[in-house]
Parts: sequence; structure tokens; C-alpha cells
Amino acid sequence: MNDFLSPEFWSKRYQENQAGWDLKQVSPPIKEYVDQLTDKEIQLLIPGCGLGYEGEYLFKKGFTNVHLLDFSEEPILDFQQRNPIFPANQLHTGDFFAHEGSYDLILEQTLFCAIDPMLRAKYAQHASSLLKPGGKLVGVLFNRDFEGGPPFGGNTAEYFNYFKKYFSEIAIEPCHNSIEPRKGTEVFVKFVK
Repeated sequence: MNDFLSPEFWSKRYQENQAGWDLKQVSPPIKEYVDQLTDKEIQLLIPGCGLGYEGEYLFKKGFTNVHLLDFSEEPILDFQQRNPIFPANQLHTGDFFAHEGSYDLILEQTLFCAIDPMLRAKYAQHASSLLKPGGKLVGVLFNRDFEGGPPFGGNTAEYFNYFKKYFSEIAIEPCHNSIEPRKGTEVFVKFVK
């Protein structure tokens, strides 16, 4: 079994300050999307939330049903310390593929690039199963390759093939507002069930 398929692998990365995926801020493309949302009662999931900057931002903007999920306990505990009034029943530690729920929106920022590429079709299916009819999977994916991994890269054609079976609308566009180190290497996706 690959080390990155265990919660311990990710906990150790946090403990050793080896979280290179951590932007220390809300991902700008996701922030721009979130700033357009008006219904603050939508059921929202952020899988692979890491330290939860997107969840914190949404909560401070008045969104009441934000659920954060991470494989590792470390970032969830960190998030709780920073946000003690955030509802504890909306914080989840566990495997995305075992998570159950019914959501209007799933925000993707770092989970898809962290899982074994052999699980990508399963990710598309499970994300769809977690969404209500008309629900959306929205976020940022890499549009490049990496040596080894995680992270694991990919491209638009690959993403289209994974998600077309489970979503009725698929939009994939180059990000125009990525952080500087990722400029030209990210796409913004919006998949509607």
C-alpha cells in the first residue's frame, strides 16, 4: 500500500511542516466563486480541506452549513483551535470515499491531486453520489504533470472523461487568478449533477 493512502502519512506531513499544498489563504479562484454565492444556507462540503481556509472564510461570511472533511486529524484540530465557535458536528475526520451526506456544493482544492490516480473515476462517482440533483462540484485542478506524487497532475481531456459519466454539465477553463507559483498550471472546474 502506498504511504499517501494512510491518514498517518498526511498527519506526519503536517507535524513536520511539509504541507507544500498549504496556501495559507483561501485559493483565489475559489474565493472569487464563493463571493458570488448568495444562499448562505446551502449544504456545502470541502473534502481534503487541509487547514480549512476556505471553510473559515465561508463561515465568517455567514454560511451556516459548511462541512470540512480531511483524512488527517491534524488539520481539523488546527482548524478547531483557530475557529472555536465553528460547529464541531460540521468537522469530519475520515476517508472521502466513506463519507456520507447530501450536499448542494462540493468545493475541490487539493483532494483530487492527492489521491492515487487509480481512484479518480471512483472520486467522480462518489462526489456525484454526495450531491443533490442539480448540485455542483466546483474548484481547482492542476493542468500539468508532476514527477512522482502526490501531488499528481492531469489535464482537461482526462478530467472530462472522469466526470462526464456522472455530471450533466461540465465546464473546465484556465484559471486567470491562480497564486503566482501556480499561474498557468491550474484549471477551474464546474460540474453540475
